[in-house]
Amino acid sequence: MNWMTWCDSLQAYLIVGAVLFAIGLLGFFRHRNLVGMLISGELVLAGASLNFMAFNRFVAPDPVSGQAFTLFIMAIAAAEAAVVLSIMIAVYRNYRSIETRDLNELEG
Repeated sequence: MNWMTWCDSLQAYLIVGAVLFAIGLLGFFRHRNLVGMLISGELVLAGASLNFMAFNRFVAPDPVSGQAFTLFIMAIAAAEAAVVLSIMIAVYRNYRSIETRDLNELEG
């Protein structure tokens, strides 16, 4: 199999999407500040979007379904970023830190 043929296969896109998803999950649990967790969450959503678009390109009979899912994921990612950034600003104003270990007073 040729390199260019392999790069234009479903398997290549799924591997890249799974790697993005795994890096995002690892980063989400490893980072100790809210900015790192936000970026890791965006990587998880990017991996999921890439997998939807790959299935749309190679498997789905209706070409609009994967694109619609990806647009919804992009809208959710934008809303998530706006909400998390506003929460980070409010937390920083009250606690002067965005480190998660400093926010133990928020536990219920």
